[in-house]
Amino acid sequence: MKPIRKAVFPVAGLGTRFLPATKAIPKEMLPVVDRPLIQYAVDEAREAGIEQMIFVTGRGKSAIEDHFDIAFELEKTMSERGKDLSVLAPTRLGPGNCAYVRQQEPMGLGHAIWCARAIVGDEPFAIFLPDEFMHGSPGCMKQMVDAYAQVGGNLISVLEVPRAQVSAYGVIAPGKADGALTEVTGLVEKPPVDKAPSNLIISGRYILQPEVMRVLEHQEKGAGGEVQLTDAMAAMIGHQPFHAVTFDGARYDCGSKAGYIQANLAVALERPDIADEVRAFALDLLK
Repeated sequence: MKPIRKAVFPVAGLGTRFLPATKAIPKEMLPVVDRPLIQYAVDEAREAGIEQMIFVTGRGKSAIEDHFDIAFELEKTMSERGKDLSVLAPTRLGPGNCAYVRQQEPMGLGHAIWCARAIVGDEPFAIFLPDEFMHGSPGCMKQMVDAYAQVGGNLISVLEVPRAQVSAYGVIAPGKADGALTEVTGLVEKPPVDKAPSNLIISGRYILQPEVMRVLEHQEKGAGGEVQLTDAMAAMIGHQPFHAVTFDGARYDCGSKAGYIQANLAVALERPDIADEVRAFALDLLK
């Protein structure tokens, strides 16, 4: 069983729900307190033992490349002024540890993943959707990699939501469950509430075998007129092991304004340097 060494980050989206903030700044660079969303995702990947980060980008996303590069002028100035540079250490990806590929058109998540096929090669790989902010320790992907060591095959992260909300997500049809692991017998993208096979939704983290790239190569457009990753995964069920891992932690949908604010508050209230001040402000605001 090959280890999970590579991760794909589809970051080509336009971020229209956060305009005008995202007119010139990628949505993945929006900060949760003082770290960009993409940094949290990369840190989660590193914790899980992943070595190579593959970013599927688009036009106007160069800030992501700059973030993970050396900032010579900044570092030189800080050094000359005697400032601590350790805060920048997590932003550095070593030579050969990152790759960037363009998705020229917004054709869906499945198409974005397929754009990374040559770099992924013949290896299992992880997928991170950075605006799905998964908060917990150990991280979501570390929990998934540990599960992968037990069962292999394909894994997706899931969370339980109220059934009324399932039509906004990819939903699994569950089979046999064993603790946090649930066998996946089917997948459907954004089903009507009355036709959803469960209330377990796919939550932005995946471990997939390379065969999914061959499926995506011939995948027709699905929901929303886009190439859906969920449809490609569904085609693999029955041919390879497929499990869901229920994440032991919190999820914040930072693709929505409310979820983004919630993530900032949750992280701020865990930070010793600002927690007391933020808590006092929040309580005063709610009086």
